[in-house]
Amino acid sequence: MIALAVLLFINAAFNAVVWPQFYKRVARDPRARDAEGRATAFLKVHAVLIAVALVLALVSVIAGIAALVGAL
Repeated sequence: MIALAVLLFINAAFNAVVWPQFYKRVARDPRARDAEGRATAFLKVHAVLIAVALVLALVSVIAGIAALVGAL
């Protein structure tokens, strides 16, 4: 169970570090805004995908804690 918890924590850390940085790059991309400055589908879709990844990171932390508690 400890190996599972470690794997889940690594997954959560990866998601928490990588995806916010990816959002910064997507937001600066010329395809992210139209000529009037409104968010395009490109930005909206990526924002949803990144949000899902961050929710999965939170779920991984919770599952990791549950795995550790179960191992004790």
